[in-house]
Amino acid sequence: MDAAVKQKIDTWLKGNYDDETKNEIKKLQDDNNEAELTDAFYRNLEFGTGGLRGVMGVGTNRMNKYTVGMATQGFANYLKKTYPDSEIKMAIAHDSRNNSRFFAETVANVFGANGIKAFLFEDLRPTPELSFTIRYMKLNGGVINTASHNPKEYNGYKAYWNDGGQLVPPHDKNVIDEVNAIKSVDDVKFTGGESNVTIIGKEMDDAYINMVKSLSVYPDVIAKQHDLKIVYTPIHGTGITLVPKVLAAFGFDNVTIVAEQEKPDGNFPTVVYPNPEESETMSIGLKKASDMNADILLGTDPDGDRVGIGIKNHKGQWVLMNGNQTAVLAISYMLEARKEKGIAQPNDMVIKTIVTTDMIDIIAEKNNVKCYNVLTGFKWIAELIKEKEGKENYVIGGEESFGMMVGDKLRDKDAVSAVAFLCEMAAYEKNEGTTLYDKLIDLYIEYGFYYEELISLTKKGMRGQEEIGEMMQAYRDNPPTHISNSPVLELLDYQTSQGKNLKSGETWQIDLPKSNVLQFKLEDGTKISARPSGTEPKIKFYFSVHTNLDSKDKFDETWQSLKQKIQDVISNMKLK
Repeated sequence: MDAAVKQKIDTWLKGNYDDETKNEIKKLQDDNNEAELTDAFYRNLEFGTGGLRGVMGVGTNRMNKYTVGMATQGFANYLKKTYPDSEIKMAIAHDSRNNSRFFAETVANVFGANGIKAFLFEDLRPTPELSFTIRYMKLNGGVINTASHNPKEYNGYKAYWNDGGQLVPPHDKNVIDEVNAIKSVDDVKFTGGESNVTIIGKEMDDAYINMVKSLSVYPDVIAKQHDLKIVYTPIHGTGITLVPKVLAAFGFDNVTIVAEQEKPDGNFPTVVYPNPEESETMSIGLKKASDMNADILLGTDPDGDRVGIGIKNHKGQWVLMNGNQTAVLAISYMLEARKEKGIAQPNDMVIKTIVTTDMIDIIAEKNNVKCYNVLTGFKWIAELIKEKEGKENYVIGGEESFGMMVGDKLRDKDAVSAVAFLCEMAAYEKNEGTTLYDKLIDLYIEYGFYYEELISLTKKGMRGQEEIGEMMQAYRDNPPTHISNSPVLELLDYQTSQGKNLKSGETWQIDLPKSNVLQFKLEDGTKISARPSGTEPKIKFYFSVHTNLDSKDKFDETWQSLKQKIQDVISNMKLK
């Protein structure tokens, strides 16, 4: 075993750690489980720009009381340096995962012991409600313990600033520095400030529900279609606390909850991945929707910030929309509805991420609305809203990873309000005698048929991150000149903030913060993005192709053609 790993294990066995932790380490030693011990201690679980995320268990590379405590102590130290003469107030929430309540109480107690007022939700709540609470109560920030849609073994820690958005520069790097400065668990104040912890709950639920209700554009249409057949699954997560109440507040009274997935459960017993992006995860809901002949199926992930949607296609078959299709439908609906209602403003804007479909740019342009592209992650959407506040009016934003945010009363993706909003959209189309899928095809005819796919490559273990780094460096050092018989025209490197025309050699600056993302734009209009995950040992490849769609009867043929085009690209790049 590596000497540094042995030293860390020895520190934990001799240090100020509880007996349960020490006994777990000794059991791994007695079982000669060197691989598990090495993985648990070979590095410190990194506090990245999004916080922490990792497998739960003992060790420096695991989510546990001590890694959570050290992260919170570092965050507290930065807050106290930033607000030296002010009372600091933070909100704390958690999802349905195993240990999430314990971690949230640990966070609240560490803040409290540092003289910080901690407002801890009484029970599990969705991430968007935490973001809303920070803004509504005018707090300095917040923390939610969640690992989003990761498997059951994981948990995490997302840190927020006073605008309700996740940490962005300079705060993210500064907090990381403070967290890294905590060298020992003895530096953490775990107890002594319990009087600084206040429990919150229903009052924030009511305020949030009222805010979401105000987002409705066509309450009169909902009144006519109040019995829209809605099937909803919280996938054992936090959505159950608010989604049914929000749908009722909108005026929908025919909602069926998927009983098998209704109860919050950190073991996620009916799924492998509690992710509404996965067809397996949504399969129970799809069957229920089909059996009932429902109008729409919605699913939310464990912390209630991602939404999945199922609808009947043009053949009457139940299908799941991808995140790009959902964003296209929602953004076009909002822009058209605001025009129809006479509430569109000359300074309206929408925001999307650089890996989200460019069809949204076209829709915005043809509706005379500005569309901004930001780095991946809703924190960048939140940051741009803050930058444009008072000058431009944020209407709606979305990203391909099933995230949407309507209005600016919070600053993170919000699946709870998205569920209600998507149901309103389905009600509007039904009132017009059509469906959301028909609407999507109409949009393809009007704006161009954009088709996207995503693949993720996982590289596990100590070498995993290195392999991903080597793959990205190889693309930078030797960018392909052709991909699937089409010349590569442009290489956009967001790490160096430089774009380059590979034919002419012309270069230009990319006016976005640095991020480890590469994009290849091909002569035939294909766009390929490569992005290592910031929270998992994965590298994601995003593919986008497009063409014209002349009529509805050409839809299936064109869809197959675009799908095959992406498969050819993936094959040519040897990614499968």
